[in-house]
Amino acid sequence: MARSQPQKRATVHDVAAAAGVSRGTVSRVLNGGYVSAAARTAIEAAIAEVGYVPNTAARNLVRRRSQAVGFLTLEPHSLLLEDPNLGAIMLGANEELSVADHQMVSLVVDSARDTERVARYLSGGFVDGAIVVSARTNDPITRVIAALGLPATFVGHPPDLAREIPWVGIDNAGSAQALVTRLAATGRRRIGMIAAALDRDSGADRLAGFRAALGDRFDPALVAEVPLYDYASGVKGMRELLSRDPSIDGVFAASDAIAAGALETLRDAGRSVPSDVGLVGFDDSSWAVRAQPPLSTVHQPARQLGAAAADLVLRQIHGHHPTPLLLPSPIIWRDSA
Repeated sequence: MARSQPQKRATVHDVAAAAGVSRGTVSRVLNGGYVSAAARTAIEAAIAEVGYVPNTAARNLVRRRSQAVGFLTLEPHSLLLEDPNLGAIMLGANEELSVADHQMVSLVVDSARDTERVARYLSGGFVDGAIVVSARTNDPITRVIAALGLPATFVGHPPDLAREIPWVGIDNAGSAQALVTRLAATGRRRIGMIAAALDRDSGADRLAGFRAALGDRFDPALVAEVPLYDYASGVKGMRELLSRDPSIDGVFAASDAIAAGALETLRDAGRSVPSDVGLVGFDDSSWAVRAQPPLSTVHQPARQLGAAAADLVLRQIHGHHPTPLLLPSPIIWRDSA
């Protein structure tokens, strides 16, 4: 039995012949150029007739564009699955890129090996730009992006970030200060903090806001430092604070996930929230609304951050030079304080 031959792919020449126009006229339609209404109608009918599908790969090769943007998450794999903010930022970025007909490529950096691999990938021209989430101070990926001159936007703003690389974020310090000031106004006298990710701008700025809110009442012994914005860190940090000062009556957790872990630990210790201890978080994530009682927190517009980051990258790809962007992050007051 003879093997059937694969169907020949329709070309621009086939479309031109079916439409009765030149190949150049077809190319102008495919690339968004001007042609008469009659010619456009004829070409669109011809495309449907011959089954022409544009060769995007070839077109991008000519343009030296990949139509792809890397989404780099500089966090452990476990946190990527647990932190709803990371997922929301990713979805917001993907929605914006999709509208612009760009593909998002997710790249997780969790080790030195990952860093080397991703650096090679970025250097290979596989993406036109990058969105970077959770960059730390002196992060090697930051240096690679700066050296390549790759269009990029950072969600957050590491202190050593090159000035020419745009970023989008929130006022972590100001929001934390406002939240802790309100917590103190409820009559709390011994307020501690579970401070996370102090090697990143978000963690360091939230601690700075906490200190500013308490002023002379700030006690460094009531700051428990933990590595990640996760539930387990909340459990560990709250146990540490209770061991340092059992009379603690207020806690600022650097994220809602941390606050959820702290809440469970306080319950296990026989402490009621908010009667015995006022507890506040940060992010206004699903952790905040699932907790009992629901958490007072700062609303971080994660999805909008992702969309804004994607927009800033696309603008750079098209030759613009956008400025950094701060989004509002209001306090959401609930029953935990």
